[in-house]
Amino acid sequence: MLKVNRAVRPLCAADARAAGGFVQSSGRGHRSLTCHGEHDPIGPDSPVVQRAARRATNKMRDVFQHEMREVQDRLVEIAELVVVSIRNATAAFNESNVSLADTVIQNDQKIDALTVVLDELSIQILARQNPVARDLRIVVSALRISASLERMGDIAEHIAQLARYRFPDKVVPKSLRETFAEMGRLDVVIAEKLVDLLRTQDPRLADEIRDQDDDIDELHVSVFDKVLGETWKGGAVDTVDATLASRYHERFADHAVSIAKKVQYLVTGDWVPED
Repeated sequence: MLKVNRAVRPLCAADARAAGGFVQSSGRGHRSLTCHGEHDPIGPDSPVVQRAARRATNKMRDVFQHEMREVQDRLVEIAELVVVSIRNATAAFNESNVSLADTVIQNDQKIDALTVVLDELSIQILARQNPVARDLRIVVSALRISASLERMGDIAEHIAQLARYRFPDKVVPKSLRETFAEMGRLDVVIAEKLVDLLRTQDPRLADEIRDQDDDIDELHVSVFDKVLGETWKGGAVDTVDATLASRYHERFADHAVSIAKKVQYLVTGDWVPED
């Protein structure tokens, strides 16, 4: 029966590179392995193993950083589509342009599809990369931001649908058209600043978005004051359309403020409480 030599020296790098490196020593039927050349045992502390581990770690880190950049790029891409949607929606609303309204309604599907892709990417990063600290905040915030962007796209679609339903008439009476034109202009400006905020993470832009949201809130209140006032001459349909449209414009800006707060959380790690 073959006996095993308990004093066999560990396998070395030279052994792994050349089978000719093994020699057999004799002595009372025992077998042992020796190695010609360098003595570099292959184990957890081996330079060969450590170099391979470092290469694998660096490669995984490169993949992770690429995925994190892709998350930011996809957020910016969706936000840019939201800008186009709200710009066209407010123009369709104020001008009673049914062609623009149809474009907004059709393009909302693209925003929804891109949001799904981004969410799937974020979930895969959480599952595979196990991010921590700021990286974890980025991925979790991306999931919440994408939901707000998708909702902003839906609101732009709702504004466009109002224009579509009332075509060829205007959605709101003449006495409110100037107010809605200003609300639409502010929504577009806020959406454009939101793109820059997601791209640069400049906290000053978040402050500007909140300030302009306050302006929209004031206009929103003025619409309600108008339709509830004694001088209001609009019918039931006009009242419903005006209140819905005002609410859509106001909520669009609110979602932008919500995203701005999440970006501030990414930058500082401090959560800004809801008003």
